Amino acid sequence: MLTALLMLTLAQVDVAPLRETKSEPVQTDDPSIWVHPKRPAESLIIGTVKMAAPEGAIAVYKLDGQPLMRIPNVDRPNNVDVAYGLKVGGRRIDIAVATERNKNALRIFEIEPGKGIKDLATIPVFEAPMGVVLHKEPKTGKIFAIVSRKQGPSGSYLWQYELKDDGKGGVSGVKVREFGAFSGSKEIEAVAVDDELGFVYYSDEGAGIRKYSTDPANSKELALFATEGWQGDREGLALYKTKGNGGYLIATDQQTPNSVYHVYSRADNKPLGSFRVGAAATDGIDVTSKSLGAELPRGLFVAMNDSRRNFILVDWRQIEKALKLGQ
Repeated sequence: MLTALLMLTLAQVDVAPLRETKSEPVQTDDPSIWVHPKRPAESLIIGTVKMAAPEGAIAVYKLDGQPLMRIPNVDRPNNVDVAYGLKVGGRRIDIAVATERNKNALRIFEIEPGKGIKDLATIPVFEAPMGVVLHKEPKTGKIFAIVSRKQGPSGSYLWQYELKDDGKGGVSGVKVREFGAFSGSKEIEAVAVDDELGFVYYSDEGAGIRKYSTDPANSKELALFATEGWQGDREGLALYKTKGNGGYLIATDQQTPNSVYHVYSRADNKPLGSFRVGAAATDGIDVTSKSLGAELPRGLFVAMNDSRRNFILVDWRQIEKALKLGQ
């Protein structure tokens, strides 16, 4: 009850978007931001078009909201995430990984700067995968995919896979653990990871946000928060990271016609306020604190918008200013 009262007393503000991507003919679901290593203004937004094949697709947009390219005939892709520097065939490449729900698989794509993405590999997982987040272990450089699903048992709802060079120019996945409590209410889709601090967060949609270690040897739940004061399902999660343990965890309170995004301290997960950007029934979100050029020097927030089947882009400075973050 105290948490619910605190959330009610915190600021809930409207923030004007910078722009939107072009509308898709069918439903979108989840965005991921890829940051160009040399020319940040040429960074990309990679989004899922959540339909069965042949309408299902991975769509790639430029920062001006215009489409760059797409991979069609993906069989109900739900979520997508990116990682940097996977060693494949003697090269270091950046990858995008999407869940292909109707194929019970992960689709791995190589990110090609200036061009978009191309197919690289398919990795079988459990039935009806939905959420995916990529974790790069800071000390070893190993990259893991943490995957959630439509239905699963409490205690092993999520599976974690190490992504490796398969020796044939592709990528294989080796399961390293099963973990994750589930309340039994609704489902678990959204997952986010804090590489530097070593935490995994996921949305138990009807119960709260659960926190675990990224270490496969430690599957004890560390926290359950965001349990009160919500109006809709707990959906997309994203981390805005600054130096040390600074920054914020952003969590989607899925509502129509205007979803709410709750902001929590990255350091201790305490609520700091909430904002809206005019996006309806949001599933996935993403955010980066990296500069994306002169127009977006402090980063970008992206939210899926169901009403126009697209993604809304917001200059992080506008969120920071509206909520007085860091003041």
